[in-house]
Amino acid sequence: MELTQYRIDELLNGCKAGNRQMQEALYKHTAAKMLAVCMRYTRDKTEAEDVLQIAYVKVFEKLKEYRGDGAFEGWIRRIMVNTAIESYRKNIKTMNVVPIEDAYDQPSTGFDFSRLGIQDLMKVVQKLADGYRIVFNMYAIEGYSHKEIAITLGISEGASKSQLSRARSILRAEIIKMEGINYATHEG
Repeated sequence: MELTQYRIDELLNGCKAGNRQMQEALYKHTAAKMLAVCMRYTRDKTEAEDVLQIAYVKVFEKLKEYRGDGAFEGWIRRIMVNTAIESYRKNIKTMNVVPIEDAYDQPSTGFDFSRLGIQDLMKVVQKLADGYRIVFNMYAIEGYSHKEIAITLGISEGASKSQLSRARSILRAEIIKMEGINYATHEG
């Protein structure tokens, strides 16, 4: 069922009033998409489901703050991303920071990543070390700048750039390996 503006307004008003049926309807309509968002930031589905549940609690607590300035689903997505980042920061052990000078030594390939299915790509992204995965998602998927990433994660901009470069390099190598393509055939 597509959510029309009328239906969104009805759901919002019902959720703001604490109507459990409306909250359940909103959850059922958006949960699958939001789980996919959470999975990009976590190591596995169980962790993603935990983040999802925590984030939905925040969605319902903060619903009165939603002013309708942007897309409602985008507002929910932002809460999901922020909750995933908060979870990561709480559980951070060490970030695999590669010295910036080493990060740019990786050659680029002409590999066409569009041939992969979304599930294959998700599996490869989830295999990344936490720091690489978080920075990659924030930059490549969510559109954060390196400055924003640095502030959010409490790292330097150089570390953010390094993490992104290393993540891309690892993803490229893993995807090429998945496709059974010899790396040498994609140089220059």
